Amino acid sequence: MTDGAAPNVLFVVLDTVRKDRLGPYGYDRPTTPTLDAFAEEARVYEQAVAPAPWTLPVHASMFTGRYPSDHGASQETPYLEGVTTLAESLSAAGYATSCYSSNAWITPYTGLTDGFDDQSNFFRAMPSSLLSGPLARIWKFMNDHDRVRGVADRVVELGNAVHERLAAGGGEDSKTPAVIDSTIDFVEDSDGPVFSFVNLMDAHLPYHPPPEYVEEFAPGVDSTAVCQNSKRYNCGAREIDDAEWEAIRGLYDAEIAHIDAELDRLFGYLKDSGQWDETMIVLCADHGELHGEHGLYGHEFAIYEELVNVPLMVKHPDLEVGREEATQVELIDLYHTVLDATGVDPAGEALIPERSLLSPAYREFEAGEFAFVEYHRPVVELNQLESQASGAGIDLSPESRFYSRMRAARRPDGKYIRNERIDDEAYRLDRDPGEREDLAAVVEEDEVLRTVEGALAAFEDRLGGEWDESGGAGADPLADMGADARERLRDLGYVE
Repeated sequence: MTDGAAPNVLFVVLDTVRKDRLGPYGYDRPTTPTLDAFAEEARVYEQAVAPAPWTLPVHASMFTGRYPSDHGASQETPYLEGVTTLAESLSAAGYATSCYSSNAWITPYTGLTDGFDDQSNFFRAMPSSLLSGPLARIWKFMNDHDRVRGVADRVVELGNAVHERLAAGGGEDSKTPAVIDSTIDFVEDSDGPVFSFVNLMDAHLPYHPPPEYVEEFAPGVDSTAVCQNSKRYNCGAREIDDAEWEAIRGLYDAEIAHIDAELDRLFGYLKDSGQWDETMIVLCADHGELHGEHGLYGHEFAIYEELVNVPLMVKHPDLEVGREEATQVELIDLYHTVLDATGVDPAGEALIPERSLLSPAYREFEAGEFAFVEYHRPVVELNQLESQASGAGIDLSPESRFYSRMRAARRPDGKYIRNERIDDEAYRLDRDPGEREDLAAVVEEDEVLRTVEGALAAFEDRLGGEWDESGGAGADPLADMGADARERLRDLGYVE
């Protein structure tokens, strides 16, 4: 165990929160007084990179220490299987483990909650016990076979629709207060060391913050009147002018301010109960959000900086308080960091000391100067996009970014994006952080970009450079299912 290691771990994910909307990263609106104070006790990382631009693969990477192509969780195969999670290792070592979230992807059917002793789930009418066991196997089956894959996609679409419907009455989408309450209760009732994971979802579309935050950050804005459907904008069925973008960003800021206030309650409890100093706190976003940059809305169909250069702050006695502006960090390193901090021997992916933020030799491994990002085809979002386009009489080109898988290698000074259906892209981040000037045509003339592209090619060689079509059924797609799962699927009317 690292000297001074904190026995308790609180891991907080601010879902869909952009780095540039937080006070510790220079934002000039008072969205985050709690995080501003927290930054005075933590290490603040400027160059943290998510391995994907959306929830499922990023959380799978943080929980396993593996890249998306390695752990395999994407919308093409939307579950984590055959790996041991961080929570499972910590639980086996005697930690009390909890996971509270309102994110539809962080549920037993995807495998992300494996190893957590206590958990909450997104589906208000469906208890966690129903999402495990046979139903989890059904979820895997539906996604593995073309014949019923549409059912699985429809389940997620339905979940999104429920989320939007519940969100329609300003502020009712927020389960953050309940998440914070559950976390406090779990820590208070636990004996011995605790690993508590929370995902706070308020900054994810749709934005319907509580009225008091609307009044401060988006005065006069009616959240039901602005565009809250990113697919309508992305397909070209809906235009958004500058005034509406300003209103949308104001609502987004209000949601972040609400999250920050709820975090103040959790941090206050830890301080008042005398557990603050002995608790390691990891706080990051899983990905960001686009508000019109690059002509896109949301966090699909791209891997630009607004999505993958995320906030990360870590409080631990072995980390010097202050800013780390130069060293690049990958979120997959958090798996190794938590294992290092707790002294737990992993039951899954082996600890790589050089991937621990606590190590004096951090990132001293081959290709350690680079971060890698992967984006598989967004099946559900693509279906929704096509539906919106069809309703508006718009034809989407199959050779567009909407249908393209993507990969990138990044260094603080440069980034190369490999696209499946559209031309590759390259950017000098040191002088063009907004990625406005695509230099793919002159990569060979730029040493930085040439080096980054070479790193991406080597990464692809290790994990597989070709994109294979997903899915496909055998002669009998039911053959590999157990009797209980097959019966459950039949009861639900999905197969005969």
